[in-house]
Amino acid sequence: MRPFSDFRAGDPYVLRAFSEQLRLQLELLFEGRDRKWQFEPEAGRLLQESIFGKLELKVDTIGGQRELVLTGPRARKPLPYMVWSAGQREFVPLMLSLLWLLPASTPLRKQECNWVLIEEPEMGLHPKAIAAVLYVVLQLMHRGYRVCLSTHSTHVLDLVWAIQMFKKTGAPPGKLLDIFGVENGRKSMAMTKAILTKETAVYYFDDETRQTRDISVLDPADADPLIQTWGKLMEFANQVGEIVAQQVANKGRS
Repeated sequence: MRPFSDFRAGDPYVLRAFSEQLRLQLELLFEGRDRKWQFEPEAGRLLQESIFGKLELKVDTIGGQRELVLTGPRARKPLPYMVWSAGQREFVPLMLSLLWLLPASTPLRKQECNWVLIEEPEMGLHPKAIAAVLYVVLQLMHRGYRVCLSTHSTHVLDLVWAIQMFKKTGAPPGKLLDIFGVENGRKSMAMTKAILTKETAVYYFDDETRQTRDISVLDPADADPLIQTWGKLMEFANQVGEIVAQQVANKGRS
C-alpha cells in the first residue's frame, strides 16, 4: 500500500488511486481514529475464525516503516505480510474494500456505488473461509448493492442454488443462516429475509467460443450437461462419483 506519489507517472491511475485509498483506510482502521470501520459481529467472527484464527491484524512500525502484521499468543514476534498464507495475503485488500462498502455507521450502501464486482473471492481460501466471505457478500446485497462475482468455486454456486431452493419451497429465513452457523438475531434475520427477495443469475463463459450461456436454473437433473455440472465446475466431482460407484457395484457382483 504505497502512497499515490510513490508511483511512476506511467503507472495506471487506477493502481495509484487504489493503493492510496488502501493506505488511508489502514490509517483510519488500525490507528483508532475512526471506529466505524468494523464488520457486523457475526461477519467479523466468521472472518476472524476462518481466515486469521487466533492471530490479530495490526499495523506495526518496523525499521521506520509501517507494515501490516499478524500477532497473537502463538507468534513469538509479529508476522510480516510475506510470511502469511496465500489466502490471508489475497484477502486483506478485499477485506479493506468490504469495510469501506459496509461502514457500521449506516445500514445503507454508499450512494456513489451501485455495483460491486469481485473477481474470484475464493482465491487462496479454504472452504470455511469462502463461506465467511460469501456471508459478507450477502450483507452487500442486503445494503442494496448489485453484486457481480466471477468464480471457479462450486461454493459460490452452492449458495446461489440454496437461495433459489429456499425461495421455491418457502423455507424460513433461518435456514439460510443455518448454512453459515449464524444465530437468528434481529439483524441477521432481517438480512436473510431481504436476501430471499433478491434475484440471482448465473452465467457460464465459454473461453473457446467466447460466448456466454445463462445457466441460472442450476438443476442437477437438467438434460443439459452444462447446467447439470454448473458450468463444468462439478464435472470432475461427478466423474469421480460415477467411476467409484461403478467400481463398488462391480465389486459387489464379484
